Amino acid sequence: MKPAWATCAAIAEARCLGVIRADTPAGAASIGRALVAGGLTIVEVACTTPEAPSAIAALRAECPDAIVGAGTVLDAAAAFAAVSAGAQFLVSPAVARDVLRAGHRYGVAVLPGAATPTEISLAMELGADMVKLFPAASLGLDFMRSVAAAMPHVPFVPTGGVTAENAPDWIAAGAVAVGVGGGLTKGDPEGVQRRAEHLVARLTHERPGRGVP
Repeated sequence: MKPAWATCAAIAEARCLGVIRADTPAGAASIGRALVAGGLTIVEVACTTPEAPSAIAALRAECPDAIVGAGTVLDAAAAFAAVSAGAQFLVSPAVARDVLRAGHRYGVAVLPGAATPTEISLAMELGADMVKLFPAASLGLDFMRSVAAAMPHVPFVPTGGVTAENAPDWIAAGAVAVGVGGGLTKGDPEGVQRRAEHLVARLTHERPGRGVP
């Protein structure tokens, strides 16, 4: 298991999390394999996926060079189940104190979701390793630029409505990395892999992110 700081450094280097939501654990594992084959080294299985821990365990076994995390983690029980299955980081849509406590108890990075400067500040005070700016598309790039300028110490990972086409814009606006799901992960594995390759190419040509403090 990588230490939390190493996971965050890997996320910053990759500049993207592939966010997986599926109807079955087998479907989630298939999407994950396609994302990794397309060059995405960081993938997140949302806990809205039935039996998400089994998909996390499968991806850890089948993609040993990837970093696999759990998303939509809402409480300590879900955090424990994800970490027990091998999750290397936890992502929540909100500032969930018990998720932060549980993740740090077991030594994994935690990315709580925040949508206001107050929530962002609270997340950092509670020990967030990175902050998921959510829902990014609703907040907008101008909001990203403003909060990054006012809070340059915060490693932001905008998620929600981020696409392969606009992902570099979020990096340029001050994000360390982005979370991309939706259009990236729909359809057959071959299509998922092609879209992942396109996303990786788009981010490769963007300037490096701000890094992790």
